Amino acid sequence: MTSASWHARISCGRDTGAGFLVTEQHVLTCAHVVARGDSEAVTVSFAHGGYEEVPARVVAHGGWDGRETDPGDLAVLELDRPVPMKPAEFATPGDAYGDPPRRLLAYGFPKRYDEGTLAEYRATAEQLIAGEWVQLEAWAAHGQPLVPGFSGAAVTLADTGQVVGMVSAAARSPEIRNGRMLPARVMARYWPRLADLIPTPTHTQQQKEHLRHLLQQLDPAPPGAPLGARGTARATPTDRQSDTIRNHPTASEYSPERLYSDAVGPLGPPLPHGFTSLWDAAWYLLSEVPDPEATARFTTRLADFVEDGPTRSALRAWPEAHRTHRSSPPPPPRRPSHSWSPILVEIAQSGSGDKDFLVEVSAYNNGHRRVVGSRRLPVDRVRPYALERIDEAYHELEPGARELLAFVLPRRWLNADVAHWKRSADDDSPLGSFAPLVVMDLERRRSGGLQHKLRQKWRYLDEQPAPRLHRIDCWSVGQDHVKLTIGLRRGADMVGFGTPPRADSVRRLFRASLNAAVPVMLWPRNGCRGEHRCGESEDCRGAAFLDRLAEHLAGLPVRELPYHVHELRESAYASDAPEPHWAYDLALLWEDPECLPDPVGYLHSPVG
Repeated sequence: MTSASWHARISCGRDTGAGFLVTEQHVLTCAHVVARGDSEAVTVSFAHGGYEEVPARVVAHGGWDGRETDPGDLAVLELDRPVPMKPAEFATPGDAYGDPPRRLLAYGFPKRYDEGTLAEYRATAEQLIAGEWVQLEAWAAHGQPLVPGFSGAAVTLADTGQVVGMVSAAARSPEIRNGRMLPARVMARYWPRLADLIPTPTHTQQQKEHLRHLLQQLDPAPPGAPLGARGTARATPTDRQSDTIRNHPTASEYSPERLYSDAVGPLGPPLPHGFTSLWDAAWYLLSEVPDPEATARFTTRLADFVEDGPTRSALRAWPEAHRTHRSSPPPPPRRPSHSWSPILVEIAQSGSGDKDFLVEVSAYNNGHRRVVGSRRLPVDRVRPYALERIDEAYHELEPGARELLAFVLPRRWLNADVAHWKRSADDDSPLGSFAPLVVMDLERRRSGGLQHKLRQKWRYLDEQPAPRLHRIDCWSVGQDHVKLTIGLRRGADMVGFGTPPRADSVRRLFRASLNAAVPVMLWPRNGCRGEHRCGESEDCRGAAFLDRLAEHLAGLPVRELPYHVHELRESAYASDAPEPHWAYDLALLWEDPECLPDPVGYLHSPVG
């Protein structure tokens, strides 16, 4: 052992125990050592400090209820004044275990040993007992056993003096030379500040401290609260939490267990125990889960349920600091096959009926997808939630990125007026005038066969001088949709409709175009409903629309079509003409699977 200066003797009335200095003014010990701290004076003296007693008070604890088997047997003492000695250093989680076993030392203060004495032990196994303790067994058949006066003693590595845990109990019978240790990683559950001092392979002290402060804003009764202020801080919403975390019928989705499961995924480590707080789950990810990205997924998922804007943004930004400090270099970015940086808005029906929908907003950079928010919502909350998350998704884009707003919608919603949505609560301009905006069909995006056909079609288009536009006029709505599907697969690059997909006959042809894997479809959201004799009229709105559309699209590259339609919409929305601009209700379906990979839909269902 390199130094013993930070080992402490704790006195609380007639009770004596051990402890150890972790900051210049904080000492850790067992809660049962200072159980009468409310009525008895608590003093601390140090083995190499001249035995001068320093007054102290209990400022935090782990929630121990008084029985030997109760968890949270940890107390944090604050000294009356700072002491001029170096605090203890901690080993990384897992250093206490090995084959052969590591020799461990405990420095206690049993009767007649006011100056302290050492006991040699080893960990039986890394497995936790009741998710809380590690069993200790004597290093040899002789020597100092764990007796009263060792409670709260630091358990250290014999060769380095680094702390791996704290003695919390000993066997009742002197013939049984074993005891229990509260590992440092468990202690940090109850006093989050301790996590800053425990080395973790993939996260710096500054990153952990930042995350700890963020989570303490959300937990209703954070671990390590003062005595009397902490109850059973389980993960159910409280009035205090509802001020910061969204009060929503699915608020239980932000429980620590649920967030942990989302972070590790279906193949990750199973839930080890019931988490008592958001911090408990985050610390387990930091210290126990080998996947360095798991904590980043945890904070990103949690942010979706946070009402406070600055806290939500800070949670989303935290993973970037994590990646910046990661010891191994990030994987090389996927080579972009296009110049767009899409913001994807996926809306899918949740359950039966039209009551609830799953909404997920993602941002893409160089083909890599970052989920910004995912929620199950009633239909009246879909628009405000999507607009709010779209605005946040811009933070994920590079400064020079060309944004593309892409709405993946159920087929019956493809004619929705998303381009006309007011951009925000304080900006009434249409969303379609703010950025290039396209829609896509949810069913087609989830179809492996149609995605494959779309990739083939785009490879073909890249080799052609000009795309082919197939017109479906109002008078042709009665044609056979099966034959149309086959014909469009062979000879159409774009399809223009003269009428919106409202009537059943038009919807059938619309579906035929989607099944033909046509990458671009355009139509007016309002206008002629499609009649057999409509096209015979000289003032047919549908025919006029298609004429203007063909004229405007002539010679334009298909990959740049969202940009040109955006310019067209800007002109239409700003037009002062007495009659609406012909492109005022123009809808554009544009889908390039290489631009928007991962066509499997939702990464996770918040209600599944």
